[in-house]
This record gives sequence, structure tokens and C-alpha cells, in this order.
Amino acid sequence: MNILSILTVFDWLALAWFVIAWAAYAWYARRVNAAGSSLLQVTNQYRKDWLLQCTSRDPRMIDSVITQTLSHTPSFFCSTTILVIGGLLAMLSASDKALDLVTDIPFLARTSSMVFGAKLITMLVIFVYAFFRFSWSMRLYTFVALVIGGMPPPAVFASGEQEREAYATKAARLVALAAEAFNDGLRAYYFAFAVVAWLISPIVFLFATVFVVVILYHREFKSDVLAVLQNDSPQIG
Repeated sequence: MNILSILTVFDWLALAWFVIAWAAYAWYARRVNAAGSSLLQVTNQYRKDWLLQCTSRDPRMIDSVITQTLSHTPSFFCSTTILVIGGLLAMLSASDKALDLVTDIPFLARTSSMVFGAKLITMLVIFVYAFFRFSWSMRLYTFVALVIGGMPPPAVFASGEQEREAYATKAARLVALAAEAFNDGLRAYYFAFAVVAWLISPIVFLFATVFVVVILYHREFKSDVLAVLQNDSPQIG
């Protein structure tokens, strides 16, 4: 069977729109991040301020606690993603039985097992990508812990043997990379919800993709949290 004939034209168009929307949004987000007007980039300045203060502290127990706390969230999502991947693999191995259960839901589209399997594989690819990003974020936080552990005493910075600003910038860059990797994994979760809408119909899938992009854009670039961090006064209510 020709692999292109498994899905309908509307399915392929909706899937192409999904891929283009995700790639375009990721490109746009990185470009805006470079301009310094996104939630991620604004919090990066706070990360640098934190590590700059870290260079003047001794001992640095509070910084170790902060690093451990930051690593908990990607660790949780990484474990959760493994469970989701396992569930999707189980559904793929018994796709006929899973399809029978799905067809009992009134508003879901009636499809063949091949089409249902293709939709499951799409979700599986997304969650595998999310797992790699979350696990990389976890590993980056271990590097952050190493950099903080190897940070010279405050006296060394005060004497000028080590440049305080340069060391803090290097450590903050590592934390920013960890946060960016986590953000990519979390974004994959959002887009996975759009793929769930594909089970209803390709048209709903298309609109769900647009909805996810709007939600992500608002939270990363127009949220009240960003306004607070930028020292603006967000409207309440």
C-alpha cells in the first residue's frame, strides 16, 4: 500500500500545517528571545543576577538548593513523558482494540486502524522529542551544579584573580540553556494536545494548532507575568 494513500488529502494538509506552524513559531520565538522581549529572555536576566550574587556568597548552600529545585520540574516531566510513551506504545501494539474503544466516542472520526496508527505515531514522535529535551534540561542542571561547586571563593573574585562578571555570565548561560530545553519540551506537550484534536477531524486539528500557537504566544510574549518581570503594571481583573 502506498504510504501517501493512508491519509486523506485533508489529513495531509492539516499535518503539514501543524509542522509548519510549530517550526515557524519556534523560529519566531528564538528570534524574539534574541531581541530580549520574551518571558524566557527576561528571566534570563534574573538568572544572571542570581549567579552574580552567587559569586559573593560563601558558603553557597542556597544556590545549591535553587539549582536542585529548578531541576525537579524537568525531572518530573521526563518521568511523566516516559509513562506517556509507554502508553502510546501499548496502544500501537493493540491498535485494533484501542480503535474499537475510540469508535464508541460519538464525536470522534471513524477511521481505519492504519490511520489511527499514523496519528498515534505522530503523538509518539512528539513525546519522544519532549523526552529528549526534558532529559537534556536535567543534564544541563547537573552542569550548573558543577559550575557552582567549582566557583572560586568570593575573595578570589575580590582580588581580581577571576572575573566575577564573566564567571556569572557563563553559569547563567548554562541555566538559560537548561530553561530553553525545558521550554522546548513543554511546548511539545502543548502541540501534542493539538494532535489529540486530530482524532476528531483534520479540520478540528487545524484549528487546534492555531489555538495552541495563540496560547503559547500570549504566555511567552503578552502575559501578565512578563509585564511584572519587566516592571510594568499589568491590569488585574
